[in-house]
Amino acid sequence: MLAILGSSCWQAAAQTPETQSVVVTGSRIVRAALEGPSPVTVITGEEITRQGYKNVFDALNNQVQNSGFVQGEDFGNTFTPSANTISLRGLGPNHTLILLNGRRMADFPVAYGGSVNFTNLSNIPSSMVERIEILSGGASAVYGSDAISGVVNVILKKQAQGYDANVKLSDTSRGGGGSRRAQFSGGVNGDKLNAIFSVELSERDMLWTQQRDFMAERSGTPTAVLTRKVVKGGALLDLGDACDKLGDLFGGSVIKYTAKKGSYCASPKAGATYWTTQTQNKSQNFSTSVNYELTPETSLYGDFLIGKNSTENSTRGPSWTSSSTNGSYFLNEKTKAYEAWTKYIAPEEIGGAGRYNRSWDDLASSLAFGIKGTIPHTGWTYEAGYSASVYQSKNYAPRALANIDSFFLGPQKGVDSAGIAIYAPDLSRLTRRLSAAEFDSITGSSVSKDKSWTHGISIITSGDAFTLPAGVAKVATVAELGRQGFSNSPDPRINEGYFNTTSKSDVTAGTRNRYALGAEINLPLLKEVTGTLAGRYDRYSFAGRSDGKFTYASGLEIRPIKQVLLRGSYATSFRAPDMNYIYKSRGTGYYSSTTDHYRCAQAGKALEDCDYAGMSPGANYVQYGSKDLKSEKGKSYGVGVVWSPSTSFDVSLDYWNIKIDNLVTNLSSDKLLRDESDCRLGKADINSPSCVDTLRRVERYPLTALNKPGEIREITTNPINAAHESSSGFDLSLKYQWKTTDYGSFVWKADYSRTLTKRSKQFEGDAISDDLNTLSNVDWPSKFNTSLSWNIGDWTNTLFVTRYSKTPNSGRTAELPPTGIANLSTVYRVNKNATVSLIVNNVFNKVKYDSSGGWPYYPIGRYSPLGRLGSLEFNYHFGS
Repeated sequence: MLAILGSSCWQAAAQTPETQSVVVTGSRIVRAALEGPSPVTVITGEEITRQGYKNVFDALNNQVQNSGFVQGEDFGNTFTPSANTISLRGLGPNHTLILLNGRRMADFPVAYGGSVNFTNLSNIPSSMVERIEILSGGASAVYGSDAISGVVNVILKKQAQGYDANVKLSDTSRGGGGSRRAQFSGGVNGDKLNAIFSVELSERDMLWTQQRDFMAERSGTPTAVLTRKVVKGGALLDLGDACDKLGDLFGGSVIKYTAKKGSYCASPKAGATYWTTQTQNKSQNFSTSVNYELTPETSLYGDFLIGKNSTENSTRGPSWTSSSTNGSYFLNEKTKAYEAWTKYIAPEEIGGAGRYNRSWDDLASSLAFGIKGTIPHTGWTYEAGYSASVYQSKNYAPRALANIDSFFLGPQKGVDSAGIAIYAPDLSRLTRRLSAAEFDSITGSSVSKDKSWTHGISIITSGDAFTLPAGVAKVATVAELGRQGFSNSPDPRINEGYFNTTSKSDVTAGTRNRYALGAEINLPLLKEVTGTLAGRYDRYSFAGRSDGKFTYASGLEIRPIKQVLLRGSYATSFRAPDMNYIYKSRGTGYYSSTTDHYRCAQAGKALEDCDYAGMSPGANYVQYGSKDLKSEKGKSYGVGVVWSPSTSFDVSLDYWNIKIDNLVTNLSSDKLLRDESDCRLGKADINSPSCVDTLRRVERYPLTALNKPGEIREITTNPINAAHESSSGFDLSLKYQWKTTDYGSFVWKADYSRTLTKRSKQFEGDAISDDLNTLSNVDWPSKFNTSLSWNIGDWTNTLFVTRYSKTPNSGRTAELPPTGIANLSTVYRVNKNATVSLIVNNVFNKVKYDSSGGWPYYPIGRYSPLGRLGSLEFNYHFGS
């Protein structure tokens, strides 16, 4: 079987009568002509609904191959809360190539985690999805850069008869997080013209932490909302009756809290209740596809998709720290002491918690057009096309204005000999409540504009090459030429002193060109043996230099008997350095929260009892780019067996192994701080290359500092080419169908994926790290999906269960037990035109609790706090 090459490979496979039997996706042995040397998972548009998936991302996120932890819409304060992505085999979102109709899309314009480029899966209208195909393992020899851990191709419908109107309403049994969606799609089919379109409107409500009782308040020490501290010695000065006067704020939870060094006003709700754990989203998507037959052998095609998304979230309310741009303390002219004042401003003072929301307006578009057909007198098919994709994002972030210190402290009286600001403050300015108008006078909103784009042309040919004793050898070729770029443009007022910050925010932008030539040949070596060879050369030009890579792949299919297929593959792959890694100027910011593992260990405290755990806001960071980064190099291989004794039953077992060298990475702040603690406490060799590098990255204030002695000053996370990362495991898949005379038909599917090894090392001199069997591993060691569908009369019922394996808890002190989540759907056909569906996600209302890492008391990013979600869907078909 020939795997058609290039950026349009899957799409080209089903476009002309001559290529109807030439496909890439895997099947079972009864359909052995459609098999290949590597397994391919297929999710149909119908299954997205029946198995309870909310959208394309939800369907991909629940696949067993997607074992990696990712930050998404429910992760709180991240760089990309308006986007969703996946991580096949736990190798990161930038190592999975995402295609739409076989073509690349523009990256999300803001880097995931502030570091890596990735594709957002939130803008694809599910009503237009024909199927989704997942090819695991290295595939650069066919697709070029990025396809190290696998390729996902979302294929939209090309034909439709009549029109469909669809409405879906969803809500949770625990409250909050509800959603609404309306879709209208249809098609027109003529003698020469075929066209299809889809319009989708949807909105999803925020989920506030106060809507889930288990995380509405922080346990232990409440959050400080008003403090006055003498910097030398850290004594807390009494605030009189201020706590009583402000007692009705934060939902009436403000109290006077007494600590070892004095008292302050505090609330258990201030740092928890007014966060969101699921973003609010409103989206409008439109897509269309047109095909026009010029002659029986030649046709023109065009595809267009545009999507608009508006997203909001909240990750804490506004707060103020005195002189935060100059040491966070000042000289009090009245007391002659250096003091630090802080105030956490309550929702009641600003007109509601939503007043301080962050928001994003995103606009994504994709266009492709070209010509395809048969080369005269040859029998070969061809496709020549142009594709372009643009993604724009505008972010509105609330910020304190430059006048906020004078608002609380009065006019500045000058500076002392060390440059510390001098004020003669009135304490009543700190302790009284604000009005919404006063808050507006000290708060503004910065506006950043981000953009990414890609465009290119490709020419693909496919046909018979020569005849072997066992059959005809087929060849496909591809030639590609493309260019891509991005820009991150922060609000220029940040550098002009308009806001209360000294951190500079510079424009980051870059472009790169690429071209590629590739070929693949399918060789029927014997009647029972088929071989596949592929080779491709890609070259990238960027930052005044170029980098080229040749990758190759080979595959073998052996059918000793009709019901059995043995398969194996070996491939090399590569990834050109992410453009964000290359072009990023000096970037600064702060983490949403930070746990100082070293000071917790020094204090002899477990994380759940440590005052330095989950501190919010977290430590400051500095990030740089590097134009000297090398391309990543990968190798992957796999072997498998498929057994299908009948058309009703098939089972497959495949082993996979993926290795990456020269991995480009920024270490996570939490990993750096854990490693720093181990290095300083002697748990790791302080003279090892990793410890030397870690201690250079984590900078602390001197123990003799007047303010914040021994605390983290900043963390530096510039990218490097790491030495090595690898992962291996196996996939098991099973399908069984049976029909009965009186009780309808049944289909049972099961998929299981198990990671056997996951190893890495940062520098050549380091020991290999066992990342799988460690409490620092946040990925799933295994996932299991099973579904049972029952069709009887006008009813279609599906039970879908996902079992997640055990993973370390948030505090990295033990493992959480496995958890199963069940979805149930029932579709009833009212008549030949109308269906009604009832879908219940998380039937048993399970929420995974975990207090080991402190608030929010559930494993964020790995489990959802949503609970049971019920949906009612109505679909009406009219026309032909």
